[in-house]
Amino acid sequence: MVTHEPSVYDVVGIGFGPSNLSLAIALEDLGGFVGAGPVTAKFFERQSEFGWHKNMLLPSAKMQVSFLKDLVTFRNPYSRYSFVSYLHSVDRLTQFVNNCDFFPTRQEFHKYLEWVASYFTDKVSYGTEVTAITPLQGEYPGEPIDGWRVHVSSVDNPADSYYVDARNLVLATGLVPKMPENFVRDDHVWHSSEFLGKFQRCDASKLSHIAVVGAGQSAAEIARHCYDYAPNATVSVIIPSYGYSIADSTPFANQVFDPEAVDAYYYGEQQAKNDIWKYHKNTNYGVVDDEVIRSLYQRKYDDEVRGVERLQFIELSRVTGVKRSGDDTRITVYSLASDQYRELDVDAIVCATGYESMNIGAMFGDIDGYFKRDSQDRYRLERDYRLITSETVQAGVYLQGGTEHSHGLSSSLLSNMATRSGEIAQSISENRFYAVTRELMKVGRG
Repeated sequence: MVTHEPSVYDVVGIGFGPSNLSLAIALEDLGGFVGAGPVTAKFFERQSEFGWHKNMLLPSAKMQVSFLKDLVTFRNPYSRYSFVSYLHSVDRLTQFVNNCDFFPTRQEFHKYLEWVASYFTDKVSYGTEVTAITPLQGEYPGEPIDGWRVHVSSVDNPADSYYVDARNLVLATGLVPKMPENFVRDDHVWHSSEFLGKFQRCDASKLSHIAVVGAGQSAAEIARHCYDYAPNATVSVIIPSYGYSIADSTPFANQVFDPEAVDAYYYGEQQAKNDIWKYHKNTNYGVVDDEVIRSLYQRKYDDEVRGVERLQFIELSRVTGVKRSGDDTRITVYSLASDQYRELDVDAIVCATGYESMNIGAMFGDIDGYFKRDSQDRYRLERDYRLITSETVQAGVYLQGGTEHSHGLSSSLLSNMATRSGEIAQSISENRFYAVTRELMKVGRG
């Protein structure tokens, strides 16, 4: 049976990871409006509880951004939801300061996110997914679309469905794991997004050979974890280059993630945008922190001193295929240098091969035609992350992520999250007055 929540929300957020959690805080900070009341919001999340890359919360893994780039500080350093406020609440602020490290572990930062999310449980429906979005149009001919009907169902029980109405949507659906072509995930073929859960289900002492594919931060962290926690296993690292490329985290390069850099990118000419990607891609994509690179090289060197070879780097190579026969897994590796193929028998292969944006066009369905695209078939967006629509649409749709082509390198990262969420919240609040006015005019005509 399909039910309907009677109220019209100002905002419905699809996805409740860090981005929309930051938005929930920004909306709360807006407070009330004279004659209009507070902004109302509802969020829907597929996971059964809050979680952010849980299968990459490796014991030694650190954040790649400063703790000050949390959910709020760049927008509101006085917020009670800052990382510093969290440390104070758990009586660990002094110890953190004494540690003299700008970069907390990923585990600690995740605990911070969970702590903040616990304050917004009344605004989130976990274990739900959006199945369709349809337009809401006025009852009189020619009236614009001034809202969206969001159809929702339970992940565990799809028959349990209902819909809610909203004046604005904010999509923060995250990324989808990307596997090599023709690779199918199973108990022996993993993507990095599921690594820790699957690794912990193994008897690590019985693993004899693990292959790790990829040249980025996740691949390097996984290789180090396998080496340290599977003591009898050979770890083969398969990369298309000579070792890892170092992440450029120097101060001038990091300016590409500053809030002001979004304006420079958004309003810049296309050639300038191309150059920014060319010169600064190595701040984030396919690169590894210096500390992780050095720690892996040290392990490899120590192996050589002991006369063993547990950590193997198969460089200038790619994995081209995987064969399964019962519990046996054999991978084919192609050498770019020798133009030769070799086969390896492994207990597991971990593909740290990145992510791609979710196909939000599939979620939009029939309403996708309302949103304008550029010459490369990418969504066009306003500076405030609102999709540019046809003139018949007054309701808003905002994107958190998937906007690198319009807003630059920081679009899917934590670095600019607090500022971005504040800009979206402010845009929604400024447009809200007009939405409320239109509804009052409808009542008057009735």
